[in-house]
Amino acid sequence: MVDVFLLLGSNMGERHDLLKEAAGHIAQTIAPVLKASSVYETGAWGKTDEPDYLNQVLLLQTDMPARDVLNRVLSIEQQMGRKREVKWGARSIDIDILFYGDAIMHEPGLTVPHPQLHNRRFTLEPLVEIAPNLHHPVLNQTIVQLKNNLNDCLVVKKL
Repeated sequence: MVDVFLLLGSNMGERHDLLKEAAGHIAQTIAPVLKASSVYETGAWGKTDEPDYLNQVLLLQTDMPARDVLNRVLSIEQQMGRKREVKWGARSIDIDILFYGDAIMHEPGLTVPHPQLHNRRFTLEPLVEIAPNLHHPVLNQTIVQLKNNLNDCLVVKKL
């Protein structure tokens, strides 16, 4: 079994409900959720004129190949109304694969670990809550170390 960390995000509609719905779909189609961080509210990152986001990190364990996890995540997003029209635009749900065990992958449409996670407070805050000593296989630091060295000053509020 491989530990898989997913980041959920929503900044449209009933954000709490959408996070719960996404977690339910993930549990049904990929693997049960073993750990879930608290929900955090943050300003938009990248395209800052968008509504605030709610974010949460989930831990799963699965034998499913990473590409299959990605395909199911994309299917869940589509099923929940995600439209990819504007980069960093508002979305009902966004599900990113942060880590797939200690794998390092650079394939079309799939980069693991997530290439921007170490630059984003909205990712590191919930991740450090459930896996502070998780080791980043590329940057050779723990999640706590990455968070402590972070330059991102975006306000991330635990709800």
